[in-house]
Amino acid sequence: MNAALQDLEVRRLTGSLGAEVRGLALNTITEEQAKHVKSLLLEHQVLFFPDQHLSQEEHVAFGSQFGELESHPHLGMSGGRPEIFELHAIGGEGAVADEWHSDLTCMAHPSSFSILQAVKCPPYGGDTMWNNAYKAYEALSEPMKTLCDGLTALHDASPHGRPEDMAIHPVVRVHPETGRKSLFVNEHFTRRIVELRHEESAMLLPYLTRWITRPEFGVRYHWSEGTVAFWDNRCTQHRVLNDFEGERIIQRVTIMGDTPQAATPSHWEPSIKTLSAASHRDWQLQNFLKTQEAEASDSN
Repeated sequence: MNAALQDLEVRRLTGSLGAEVRGLALNTITEEQAKHVKSLLLEHQVLFFPDQHLSQEEHVAFGSQFGELESHPHLGMSGGRPEIFELHAIGGEGAVADEWHSDLTCMAHPSSFSILQAVKCPPYGGDTMWNNAYKAYEALSEPMKTLCDGLTALHDASPHGRPEDMAIHPVVRVHPETGRKSLFVNEHFTRRIVELRHEESAMLLPYLTRWITRPEFGVRYHWSEGTVAFWDNRCTQHRVLNDFEGERIIQRVTIMGDTPQAATPSHWEPSIKTLSAASHRDWQLQNFLKTQEAEASDSN
């Protein structure tokens, strides 16, 4: 290990996840250092690097060390470069990340990593919380784990004004690098569980999305200007707190590409009613499945 890595100070923040890292300049990071950062990320799930003050070019260059960057598919909030997604909020207005979520699960290939820099912070408030989706899964009872392992869920982009953009993902996914299982449903993007009747989904899905947000699974971080946060969307969820006055500006780059892999392939059919007064509750799922079938037929 080189001298720069030996000088790193890594301070774990909670018993669940999160570490603050000092002693590394992200604007001059080497390939070896980037590999070490990746190993720390897989261990702690979210890393915080204070006092970085990256330029947009440096922010993009750092993110590119970990995969292909993609601009936000729905929200036109460019921070000057197409890879930069900027959120500008005043007094809580405009902070669009104030529900628990994993970034872009409404897409077939959701975000694997996100890297955010605090550009301007309010005098108080505006913290962000992350929760550990591994621990959320592991703390479930064994019968609940068994049920969830074989289920899938429909996600959509209706919070972005794009309800037609949908994807189905496993309720429990296996991390492609650690092999650990995590819950992969969230209150922001997940609409229903595919294999359950809508009434059953309406009971189970809210329970799971609330369960993930329990405080013992989480870390809450107070920002300072120039701090960079780097997190793994495949095993965490996060949300911002709109409890601030003044101006809050953050800039983010997003690394895309992972296809969520199921813990157990579903062996149940989607639960869709035949025509009835209640069948309208299944229309979204039915239309998406028909679209998927048509696309598969066209590709053959």
